[in-house]
Amino acid sequence: MPVELTALALALLLQGLQFVLFALPANLELGTKYTTGPRDAPHKPLSLKTARLQRAMNNHFEALILFAPAALVVAVTNQSSPVTQICAGLYLGARILYIPAYVFALVPLRSAIWCIGFFATMVMVVATLI
Repeated sequence: MPVELTALALALLLQGLQFVLFALPANLELGTKYTTGPRDAPHKPLSLKTARLQRAMNNHFEALILFAPAALVVAVTNQSSPVTQICAGLYLGARILYIPAYVFALVPLRSAIWCIGFFATMVMVVATLI
């Protein structure tokens, strides 16, 4: 399997882990009556850490919307190269580092980490066009 698709598979597993990291404390804080119900009524606010875990998870969903097709384009067009492989690794590493950077409010490091993942994804796409 190309490195880029391996990175994508690992990124998907990371997304699943982020869901669990958020869902466990959210269920404890909100109660299962709320989380298993229709959620018609507003819920009490989440703790700071749990809310940050949720935002980090949602941010990764948004990043995956760009990274997944980038990795697929590289693989389908058989254009894997050292550049695209390094970028895939940079994306995955950045997404792993992004979680604690967000949870512990490491400003501006969090934004720098996000930029690394974003630009790595864009370089992968550009690499398939040149």
